[in-house]
Formats: sequence, C-alpha cells, structure tokens
Amino acid sequence: MRVIGPEGDQLGIMLVEQARMKAAELELDLVEVAPKAVPPVCKIMDFGKHLYQEQKKTHGARKKSHAGELKEVRLKPRIGKHDLEIKVTRAKEFLGEGHRVQFTMMYKGREITHQEIGEHVMQDVLAQLGELCKVERGPFREGKRVGLVVAPKVKLPEGSKPKAAEA
Repeated sequence: MRVIGPEGDQLGIMLVEQARMKAAELELDLVEVAPKAVPPVCKIMDFGKHLYQEQKKTHGARKKSHAGELKEVRLKPRIGKHDLEIKVTRAKEFLGEGHRVQFTMMYKGREITHQEIGEHVMQDVLAQLGELCKVERGPFREGKRVGLVVAPKVKLPEGSKPKAAEA
C-alpha cells in the first residue's frame, strides 16, 4: 500500500506491517484513505483529532445556515395602517436576510366572529410584500390564531451579504 506521512509527505509503497510499525513509532493511527486505488492509499494521522475537526466543520456549517430560521410577526385585526406598514417593513428585512417569516393574526375575545377583517389585513400584508416572497404555507388556523408562512423568492448566493446587513 501507498503510505502518506502525518505532514502529507509520501513515504512510499510499504507492506501493511511496515506501515503499522511506522504509525506506532510516531504514536499515531494508520487510516485507509483510498481503498479502491491501486495500490490502496493509507495515511498516518491522529484519527481522534481528525474526527473532532470534521465534527467542528459540520457544526459550523449548521450554525451558518439560515434555512431553518423562522421569524414571527404578530398582527391583530384592528391594527392601525402605520403599525401595519412598520410590521411589513420589518418582515421585508427578514426576507432580505434570507429568513422565512410567519405572520400570526391573533384574535381576542369576540374578534374571532369577524374573521373577514383579519383576512383583509393578511391580504393587505401580501399585497405590500408583492414580489419579494412566495407563500410557503397558506392561511392556517390554530385556535384563536390564523397563521401564514412566507419565504424569500430569491435565494442568496453563498458568500454574498444580504442587502439589509450592508446598509
């Protein structure tokens, strides 16, 4: 088998026993890297350290992903026009950052009997958002709440900053 040293240098082609002895001499592990190559390739490394570094990479990648983040904007049926504009502006910022946004219409007391007012507010929100988003989950009821989930239409390419962060 072909053996690669701990610093990435080629140690040449050796027998398995010779490679194991070399790894034991350096107090490291012999790890098969490419079993299908002719001859198979093994590397002398600290396997525990390698696993730790791989785990850190995957954890860091998960930490940076925004796909799972859901931001919530709460509304009420009797919301004022200016208050609604502020909430929609905030939702636009969330969408610009690549987050999904859930609008939750909360009814209190007898407001639930006039759901058409809340539906009108939700339609107004969608009209103000316009082409920035797509409806991911239509209006759904949960007790005295009605929700709507929207997602950004355009995915940000990796490495680019969102517009809201640049400003």
